[in-house]
Amino acid sequence: MMRRGGEVWGRRGGARQLKQLGGGIKALPGRLGIAVVSLLICTLSLFSMIGVTRHSNQVEYVDVNKLWRTADSGGWRSSSAPRSYWHSPPNESNGYLRVRCNGGLNQQRSAICNAVVAARIMNATLVLPELDANSFWHDKSGFPGIYDVEHFIKTLRYDIRIVERLPEISSHGKTKKMKSYQIRPPRDAPLSWYTTTALEKMRKHGAIYLTPFSHRLAEEIDDPELQRLRCRVNYHALRFKPHIMKTSSEIVSKLRANGHFMSIHLRFEMDMLAFAGCLDIFTPEEQKILKEYREKNFAEKVLVYRDRMLIGKCPLTPEQVGLILHSMGFDNSTRIYLAAGELFGGDRFMKPFRTMFPHLENHSTLGPEKLEENARGLAGAAVDYMVCLLSDIFMPTYDGPSNFANNLMGHRLYYNFRTIIQPDRKALAPILLDIEEGRRAGSEERIRQVMFKTKFGGPHKRVPPESFYTNSWPECFCQVSPKNPADKCPPNNVLEVLGSQLQGDVSERPRMSNRTHATGLKEDA
Repeated sequence: MMRRGGEVWGRRGGARQLKQLGGGIKALPGRLGIAVVSLLICTLSLFSMIGVTRHSNQVEYVDVNKLWRTADSGGWRSSSAPRSYWHSPPNESNGYLRVRCNGGLNQQRSAICNAVVAARIMNATLVLPELDANSFWHDKSGFPGIYDVEHFIKTLRYDIRIVERLPEISSHGKTKKMKSYQIRPPRDAPLSWYTTTALEKMRKHGAIYLTPFSHRLAEEIDDPELQRLRCRVNYHALRFKPHIMKTSSEIVSKLRANGHFMSIHLRFEMDMLAFAGCLDIFTPEEQKILKEYREKNFAEKVLVYRDRMLIGKCPLTPEQVGLILHSMGFDNSTRIYLAAGELFGGDRFMKPFRTMFPHLENHSTLGPEKLEENARGLAGAAVDYMVCLLSDIFMPTYDGPSNFANNLMGHRLYYNFRTIIQPDRKALAPILLDIEEGRRAGSEERIRQVMFKTKFGGPHKRVPPESFYTNSWPECFCQVSPKNPADKCPPNNVLEVLGSQLQGDVSERPRMSNRTHATGLKEDA
């Protein structure tokens, strides 16, 4: 992704220089010759380390033309199909599992994945997950209003049994709705909690209701097949309703009419700014609003702006995003789709960004009017998600507790390693603070150096605190020509095998098509 001319010159150019100087060095006294050679090698090594080329004092730059393509896969491709024996759901389950998924769209999405895993290990029948309508979106559309229910049930038919609602039961000649026993699961509960405590209550009551269900199952599970099940749910089973997919496709077509486009999740909203405690750049009136919001919604804590900046805990401002992109070599013809709620601080924060990059769009400027009516709800978030997934480049501006950015990065990694520009806010902080304080000299070169180290969406080892939903490599990836047999891609007919197990009759097994992405794009099993 990057040219490293400085490093090449440090090796090859240095050798040529030494060869040319060989005759002169031989003519010098031994000790002086050694000193000259040592000085020359040290000088060349220093130049190589700081990225200086032979012909220029400019720091190397990222070739943005290459960034419009997908990242280097290293021979890997996504695959969430089972790679060992995977039995179909038994005819009889241990009971019914209900869950209430709280939070925003992507927090709910992760919770749904966890619910499917929980149902699998408990041999439970999953009742279609409930999406919290009050705490975040005030949106009552629920699961059937956002996701394709039929596709969800059909895609997971080899994994668990799913029903849309609890059954009715007859008692003393009367028919009534089955009741479920309510439990509050521990945060990041291990698998063992579900197979003991929760299962015991399910067997006793017939149905349990887990609420709230955000972050209620540990992310790191020592079972690759269960992790792959999470990927099957997240990237295959959870497909948005046709009208959401259609609107997203229309927006992408409009953006692509003039070539490539990038999407940016601009997390410069009141809730995140209050949570982060990055207040000094705002007016006294704005700071008062943020402090009141923080006192009402978050734990009391002394937060110092400069300290928060230096540890990378402040969301990037729109202007800082513009400076990063400009330093990397993107020009003012770049088309950008903004996925964002209501930006805090008004237009004065957007104006510098818009001056650098005037071609800014969002679902309000490109989508239908009826979408704008629900732009703050789940449908607007779903459209933003799909447009960001399909964009040529995606850039998160804050990937702390922002589930939108984390899940999207994971989906783009799974979806053929689509390019991601992930700024290292901690490394950029000293530069951005210097700019805020008026010391701008050399800032572009310094930003460029930091951005060299970005992975740009290629396969890489998951390192805490990186989430499984942000990076499902290697569990949900495979290699056609693997060095390690465990990484070998499963056979293309794996779905037929699962289908025959489910039917219990090989002679009547259905001819299954390859599993499809949430985007509708086909993928080998």
